[in-house]
Amino acid sequence: MTNYKPKDFAELLNISVKTLQRWDREDILKAKRTPTNRRYYTYDQYLEFKGLKNNVDRKIVIYTRVSTNNQKDDLVNQIEFLKNFVNAKGIIADEVIKDIGSGLNYNRKKWNKLLDECMENKIDSIFITHKDRFIRFGYSWFERFLGKFNTKIIVVNNESLSPQEELVQDIISILHGFSCRIYGFRKYKKKIKEDQEIAKSVQNRNTPNGRTEKED
Repeated sequence: MTNYKPKDFAELLNISVKTLQRWDREDILKAKRTPTNRRYYTYDQYLEFKGLKNNVDRKIVIYTRVSTNNQKDDLVNQIEFLKNFVNAKGIIADEVIKDIGSGLNYNRKKWNKLLDECMENKIDSIFITHKDRFIRFGYSWFERFLGKFNTKIIVVNNESLSPQEELVQDIISILHGFSCRIYGFRKYKKKIKEDQEIAKSVQNRNTPNGRTEKED
């Protein structure tokens, strides 16, 4: 069972430590105590506070992802590889998720739904063929975050199912994003310059003899 320090538990509930301390004093959410009298909280307390059932059957999920529809063959290969792996371990997968979208995209619907179910205590384990199948950057953070909900990510490394072409596509996407931002910034600077010139022109027209106040 996962135990939390007050600071970590407060972050999990999205409240302040002071609020958590007040709830402890007012018996709203009582902290447990170690033999040395230090406060801590448990995952069961989190589930109870959130109104989530702790006896729900937690799922084993196979998660697969490719960036584009052109890579559907790789998606099939991922599924077959992971199914063979879990079956060899005597594990039955409850759900197979087939996701299509960039590993840089944090708004993937199926991926976000999976994260929500993890936080609702519905997912026991997630099997993936490679870390970048789950997320391109920040994998360690997500692994640690889901660990707070007792969800394990099992990486069954298979480099052949992580095509280099997709990494190139993601790099191109990053460069394209930054290029658009730079282009937008240049247009913004040009607009500022134009506005300053317009303002100066208007000021000159409103000044007798076309002279500014400084020139007077």
